[in-house]
Amino acid sequence: MNQPIESKAEMLIRKPVAEVFEAFVDPGITTKFWFTKSSGRLEAGKKVTWEWEMYGARADVSVKEIEANRRILIEWPGSKGLNTVEWLFTPYGNDATYVSIRNYGFSGDDDEIVEQALDSKGGFMGFLPVRKRYSNSISD
Repeated sequence: MNQPIESKAEMLIRKPVAEVFEAFVDPGITTKFWFTKSSGRLEAGKKVTWEWEMYGARADVSVKEIEANRRILIEWPGSKGLNTVEWLFTPYGNDATYVSIRNYGFSGDDDEIVEQALDSKGGFMGFLPVRKRYSNSISD
C-alpha cells in the first residue's frame, strides 16, 4: 500500500468541550458508556487497563499525550501489534463538541491492514452514538 491506512470516526456531541473531554479521561464516567472497568484515569505517561467484562476482553493502554479539552493520544494492542488512537475535541459554539477519532499504525499484509481499519472504524462508529446518547440522557 502506498498510503498508510487509518480509520476515522466523527460526531457532534451537544455538550461543552470540557464535559465531553472529561467523560473520556475519567473512568467513572467512561464506564457508563464504553468499557466496564478501568485501572485509572487517563494521564500522560500513565498505563491503564480497560476491561469489557461482557466480552471477556481487556486492553493495556499507554497514554502518550493529553492536552486538556483538546486531544488524547494513546497506544493500545491491535490484532497484529500496537496501534495508535487519537481523539480530537473541537468546540462547536459554546455548548457542543465535535469529536474526531483516528486509529492508525496497523500492521500485517495489505488485506490484514484493511480488515483491522474496517473493524476499528465499525467499533468507533458504534461507540460514538452510545457516548452521544449518554450525554443526552444527562440533564443540565
